[in-house]
Amino acid sequence: MTLAEVFPITEPIHCQMVDLKIDMVKIFEYAGRPFLGILEEFGRTVLLFFSAGAWAFRPPFRLRVIFKQMETVGVNSLTVVLITAISSGMVLALQSYYGFRMFGGEGLVGATVALSLTREIGPVFTALMVTGRAGSAMAAEIGTMRVKEQIDALYAMSVNPVQFLVMPRILAGILMLPVLTIVADFIGIMGGYFVGVRLLDINSGIFMARIYEMVKLGDIFNGLIKSACFGLILSVVSCYKGFYTTGGAQGVGRSATQAVVVSTVSIFISDFFLTAVMF
Repeated sequence: MTLAEVFPITEPIHCQMVDLKIDMVKIFEYAGRPFLGILEEFGRTVLLFFSAGAWAFRPPFRLRVIFKQMETVGVNSLTVVLITAISSGMVLALQSYYGFRMFGGEGLVGATVALSLTREIGPVFTALMVTGRAGSAMAAEIGTMRVKEQIDALYAMSVNPVQFLVMPRILAGILMLPVLTIVADFIGIMGGYFVGVRLLDINSGIFMARIYEMVKLGDIFNGLIKSACFGLILSVVSCYKGFYTTGGAQGVGRSATQAVVVSTVSIFISDFFLTAVMF
């Protein structure tokens, strides 16, 4: 009797091990595919940003297009930002008053409202409102031009679409978000003042004195830096989603939705790191 007759399953075991290795490779390939897709999109977004930055310093300088986008991002978003800011300031004053009243610290309501707005709530809420109103519009507008082949027509007319479409929107986002944040901070503090002084009967002198005492210029400037970063994020993401739209009208809607979702998540993530560095 030979050894092969005693152990007849040697070859099948080898085949099973090869099949197992192939299956493991397929599993890792399937698991890594979404990560590679995210990495690819991130790389294309960064390339689009650097391309737009390079075109910002090269003629022709389309000032009319830039001012038009500043109006779209800034002026047209003013109403929703004002409503959000004054509501946030009033709610902050109301909630902080009930908390501070437990240990007689009602005088700190003004400083709490002002610090919360200038450091965090003003920049973040402004960016979220602009993302929902202007960011989705950026993605939808550029996406519509992509599916209708208008971007290809710009190439045919020797007009670079990154300079004509993307760069003005990014510049408008960076410039207008700090302006909107300043307005939101002021209106939010006024809303907190109305609730704290007029409705909750906090002494107005103490309310304002605590703001002057505890709120520093660095708090305001850091909030404005955060808002400029948020404007950069939402404009770059929205332009990228619109610029690489596929799939017709359905693709345009999908790009607008993805622009809002990705921008919102990116704003929250970047807010953590910016807060950790600045404060």
